[in-house]
Amino acid sequence: MSKAFASTGDLEQKKVTFAELAPGAYAYTAEGDPNTGVIVGDDGVMVIDAQATPRMAEDVIAHIRTVTDKPIKYVLLTHYHAVRVLGASGYNAEQIIASRDTYDLIVERGQQDYESELGRFPRLFQGSESIPGLTWPTIVFENKLTVFMGRKRVEIMQLGRGHTKGDTVVWLPEDRVLYSGDLVEYGATPYTGDAYLEDWPQTLYRLAALNPARLVPGRGDALMTPELCGKAINETRAFVALMYQTVKQARSKGASLRDAFAEARNALEPQFGGWVIFEHCLPFDVSRAYDEAGGLRDPKIWTADRDREMWEALQG
Repeated sequence: MSKAFASTGDLEQKKVTFAELAPGAYAYTAEGDPNTGVIVGDDGVMVIDAQATPRMAEDVIAHIRTVTDKPIKYVLLTHYHAVRVLGASGYNAEQIIASRDTYDLIVERGQQDYESELGRFPRLFQGSESIPGLTWPTIVFENKLTVFMGRKRVEIMQLGRGHTKGDTVVWLPEDRVLYSGDLVEYGATPYTGDAYLEDWPQTLYRLAALNPARLVPGRGDALMTPELCGKAINETRAFVALMYQTVKQARSKGASLRDAFAEARNALEPQFGGWVIFEHCLPFDVSRAYDEAGGLRDPKIWTADRDREMWEALQG
């Protein structure tokens, strides 16, 4: 029997937590759903990842208003995925910031990604009719951008490819707080369908070198100790490395995609099978790993039709 497609069967609402990591640094988390970061500076607020719809952004704003009435000046996009960016218009921010690579990915495949993700995980797109269209950055940077929110220094950096080629992290150096986007997960399965799997482990070493004291992953609880930050980075690296090497070895022996998927499941399930969205992510992860192991450097564009065809081939 086929498994329910992606996360279409996941209808349970999650409990939201709004945690303070350091003065003016917050994490909006919801039991493994996509996280949003909040930084309150002297003159305004920065939101890191916007949620999937303007309606869902309303709840983030309601939590922000429990700690400050300052205007929301910036929305920062850690990468281009629809579930992270399409709620941006709900904040009425002065500026939307993204890396050049993220901007280029929105141009190249933003609409297909929107349609794909809406079909994969409808619960995360509550009020999808409120989405005005693709989110377009108003400030685009390369490598690094520093924003001073009054006295609060916010470093926005690309440290390497991983989850996508545009991955961006936000670093508060005085407080050693890191917002990693989906480069790091905690208790949640990394999605690697648009990843650069050869690069991702090295990018994580660069994140670890920052030695964060607090970390907001893409999914999972906000991490409040250096030990937990290191654990999340190491476990994400372990998943990515094991998944890719298993698929790469299978392909080198002539295995089909379906057989490589079976080998990857057997290798990963004992350690990672209990992580959030494991069943959702694994077929997409293995598909990308199989392509990259075969020499396809840049990920193929996922469309709603390609999603369903792949799912039936691997989970049917």
